[in-house]
Amino acid sequence: MSENHLILGGRGFIGRHVAVLLARAGHKVVIADRRPPDFAFPEDVAANISWQSLEFASADWDTLMADVSVVHHYAWTSIPASANQNPSGDLTSNVAATLALLEALRRRGGGRIVFPSSGGTVYGTLKHVPASEDHPLMPITAYGAGKAATEIYLGFYRATHGLDCRVARIANPYGAGQNFLRGQGAATTFLHNALTNKPIVIWGDGEVVRDYIHISDVAAAMVRIASIPQPEKFYTFNVGSGSGVSLNGIIAELERQLNQRLEVKRMASRPFDVPFNVLDISRIRETIGWVPKLTLSEGISRTIIDLEADSPLSRLD
Repeated sequence: MSENHLILGGRGFIGRHVAVLLARAGHKVVIADRRPPDFAFPEDVAANISWQSLEFASADWDTLMADVSVVHHYAWTSIPASANQNPSGDLTSNVAATLALLEALRRRGGGRIVFPSSGGTVYGTLKHVPASEDHPLMPITAYGAGKAATEIYLGFYRATHGLDCRVARIANPYGAGQNFLRGQGAATTFLHNALTNKPIVIWGDGEVVRDYIHISDVAAAMVRIASIPQPEKFYTFNVGSGSGVSLNGIIAELERQLNQRLEVKRMASRPFDVPFNVLDISRIRETIGWVPKLTLSEGISRTIIDLEADSPLSRLD
């Protein structure tokens, strides 16, 4: 059944890929962002995707969501570095603004909202590996604290007002369309630097381990989470590969695929870098049947092709 989907922050990395998959499934999609997309969506979906201006902190939610079936909330204004520099600003621009959105859903009597939380930051230093959804939320960054606080408010509105709130704790996505200039996405940034003959900067000894997942798998998971019947038991899902690789391991894989030695510049370690983060994805696999399709090697190979073609979107199949 066709539905109307509103994607907040829809010109961003994950939002644009989710928009394509939803449109290909026959849904009408509105991407709401401060600026219109500076790229073209594929011809087979362009007619089903439109743009709406959005100022997240001052949006007229009642008007914007009048005919919307599902809200996808990707409109997050900070990254870990900027949130740490201004925690109160991060709280106001993201958590408080999300409360206004939730209040609008409450006023209209319900709604479905999908929130992409951060599996890389809300858990903090892991007490057990891999981290399941039952792991304590113990973020050690302002960015992670904001994501965790938003999750808690989503749970409150779900329990108290009956909103259909769904949370995806996403690992470390990579792929075409990621803005490596923001300081996020080690795999994409390393690859871009390698292709443009720039040094790769690693903080610490390179043995920090993360769970990396290609954007095509992330988008497929997000669409699946948004499309299933309202969950009765679980509404929070880890979205990752279920395995970890170190920064040095990414370098080695890039050198293998590019058949060249890469210039690596090593800097002092940072206190907010958790040494090990891998997500347990058994809940999403067993509950809604999603598993990632691409290995890290396959995902990097696809990303190389996409970046060399200067593509704003990864191939989604």
